[in-house]
Formats: sequence, C-alpha cells, structure tokens
Amino acid sequence: MKIVEGTIDNFKQEVLKSDKPVLVDFNAEWCPPCQALHPTLEELSKESDDFKIVTVDIDDQSELAEEYGVSSIPCLVAFKDGKEIDRRVGLQPKKRLLKMMGA
Repeated sequence: MKIVEGTIDNFKQEVLKSDKPVLVDFNAEWCPPCQALHPTLEELSKESDDFKIVTVDIDDQSELAEEYGVSSIPCLVAFKDGKEIDRRVGLQPKKRLLKMMGA
C-alpha cells in the first residue's frame, strides 16, 4: 500500500476515519533520523496491507504536529478506530513498528 502524505485537509479522512489501523510518521526533511526511517516505512508499505502509513511533514503541517503534541521527531503514532494506541519517538526498528501495529 502506498504511503499517504498527511495534511490538515486529509488527516481526518486518512487517519481518524480509516477502516484500517494507521501508522503516522511525523517528520521533517532536515531530520537525519527521519530520513533513515523512510526506507523502513517504504518496505513496510509494500509488505503489508493490514495497516496504512501516513507521513506528516511537521514544517508543512505544523498545526497537526501541535495538535498531536509532537515535540521530537521522528514521532510515530499508531491509530486504530480513530484513537491513538501507541507512540514512539526516534528511529525505530522494523520489528518495533510491526509490534506497534499489532502485526
């Protein structure tokens, strides 16, 4: 499943109203750990249709970052049925991301 770019306009539809669990990656282009995480997210997006991945650039979508209390990046937030179920900050291994999503 393709990674979706999250914006203030589509966040409600793509994340909160999703019929699948969603892993949201709050990141920024200038953040080396965020860039290091990207290949892992790409890999997960190709391997599993059990959950969706949404990426949110905190510089472009600062309102979303503020709303969800993102103070350090990368910040990975797992949502299920529109509710936050897990949150991790920093570069995470693939195994931990799968565990966050219940896979």
